[in-house]
Amino acid sequence: MFNVVLYQPEIPHNTGAVGRLCLATGAVLHLVKPLGFSIDDKQLKRAGLDYWKEVKVVVWESFEELRAVAEREGAKMFFLTTKTTRGFWDAEFADGSYLVFGPESRGLPEGMLKEFEEGCLRIPMEGTRSLNLATSVGIVLYEGQRQIRKG
Repeated sequence: MFNVVLYQPEIPHNTGAVGRLCLATGAVLHLVKPLGFSIDDKQLKRAGLDYWKEVKVVVWESFEELRAVAEREGAKMFFLTTKTTRGFWDAEFADGSYLVFGPESRGLPEGMLKEFEEGCLRIPMEGTRSLNLATSVGIVLYEGQRQIRKG
């Protein structure tokens, strides 16, 4: 099972779509405050369709709280960013890994990327500077699924 972390997400439609991806793969969705919307938002539920109530969602007051739990679990943490050269296919995902994605308008903070530089991954792309958040989560989450299910 993977853990998908949306750090300060801003757009309810994206979070709803990521919630559906998590439900489809058995992943847990972690939302780190502040959120750009209410989790009771109609748009969020619409994007998650009628599945939203079945998604395993954990809301965190801070990234530090989430990090402490991940460290106690001994889980690997990966940080998706356009500001690194290491492709996501070079990562060795493990069951229980945390996949951390930043807010849609600005990505993960520079300080976080520097602190966790070894865990930073990139989705290669040409002709655009970024992909939709839910698309990015789907790409990396299913690669992780492929890796842990082949063994």
